[in-house]
Amino acid sequence: MYRGLLYRALNPIYARQPLSGRGAQLYGGRFNAKGTPALYASLSVMTALREANQAGSLQPTTLVSYDAEIERVFDTRDMAALTAQDMDDDGLADAGWRDQMKAKGEARPQAFARRLVEAGYQGLLVRSFARGARPDDLNLVLFSWGEGPPSRLTLIDDEQRLG
Repeated sequence: MYRGLLYRALNPIYARQPLSGRGAQLYGGRFNAKGTPALYASLSVMTALREANQAGSLQPTTLVSYDAEIERVFDTRDMAALTAQDMDDDGLADAGWRDQMKAKGEARPQAFARRLVEAGYQGLLVRSFARGARPDDLNLVLFSWGEGPPSRLTLIDDEQRLG
């Protein structure tokens, strides 16, 4: 279970759709294959900024926050649970996931995430692999989310700044 705030630093192109998961769906991500929506969020603002600006210099970014209550979250810090899912730290951190996705259609961490979804998990708690990330910089990758249980995600935009 995860209950608390989450953060995302979005490309301004997606700023008006901060709940869509569209970018991850179009291009695929470490934990989702192309065609599968996912929402990559961070537990801290600085982690979100690092995640969004992994290549080159800081680019224009829209920072958003969410109030979240996610019932079934797989915590990759639990080594016994990770091993039981046929995964390890090296597999999570493998920088070659994009090449695997191109060659095989699905990278090892994407297959791992797919199995978690099939087992009923709504999210995956995992350390950040962005440049400059510390071991305690964490992301929560959401596989399903909506306005209510079991995976409630509410954009914090009380002043309707995103329209």
